Amino acid sequence: MKKLKLILPILLGTILLSGCSKWVDHGQSITAVGSTALQPLVETVAEEYQSKHPGKFINVQGGGSGTGLSQVQSGAVNIGNSDVFAEEKSGINAKELVDHQVAVVGITPIVNKKVGVKNISMQDLQKIFTGEITNWKQVGGNDVDVVILNRASGSGTRGTFERWVLDGKEAKPSQEQDSSGTVRQIVADTPGAISYVAFSYVTKDVATLSIDGIAPTVKNVTTNQWVIWSYEHMYTKGQPKDLTKAFLDYVLSSHVQKNLVGKLGYIPISAMKVKRDWQGNVIA
Repeated sequence: MKKLKLILPILLGTILLSGCSKWVDHGQSITAVGSTALQPLVETVAEEYQSKHPGKFINVQGGGSGTGLSQVQSGAVNIGNSDVFAEEKSGINAKELVDHQVAVVGITPIVNKKVGVKNISMQDLQKIFTGEITNWKQVGGNDVDVVILNRASGSGTRGTFERWVLDGKEAKPSQEQDSSGTVRQIVADTPGAISYVAFSYVTKDVATLSIDGIAPTVKNVTTNQWVIWSYEHMYTKGQPKDLTKAFLDYVLSSHVQKNLVGKLGYIPISAMKVKRDWQGNVIA
């Protein structure tokens, strides 16, 4: 009888624990990797989503658009964030991926505040990045050498900037950085420096340049007067499911699109007056 008394509580406890385990939420997590231009938006939305859905975790990392596309294609991550269409990247099979366009980002050249230039022609901007113009006095600025800072080769921001500014010409070899935030800080601290970032990364520490009299503003992007812009894509391998689908639905919800996208320096898709295809053609 003593043995039976000891065994019964153990068996009862085991049964109760096994039953309760069905009710334990072990949590779910997904990972989104890629574009640093899109990263601030995805991080902010992820934090809000997680606060509303305990036990759901959204891991957000940078690394550049090329990394995002290759990682999602390989199945290593759930979402690949990109500033460029998958069709634009070599080695990426766009047919395997599903494109979720969540916003538009304007990209602007930024300069050290002491270069003495506020407006530049597209032709001269091109000459700066190809190395033909080497001093700011050549474009009406101060007598200080031009210091070019580029994003890394896999960067979607760089791809967009070079597509619309260099028009097929080769950029002059220069220092490269993976992070938009790091680029901004170096430009702010380096006399004569020039680079480019998404509108969302512009602060008072740096100056922006108008091009041919057109200012880098949201309004000018929506009408395509400012041509250096791109869609922000969140790619999945096949149709999204479970937490991936739920999170993407939240990013595209009217709450996020109306309240967070613009606040963070991006442009809602609904605000655009034109559309462009992956080849850069205006289609509407």
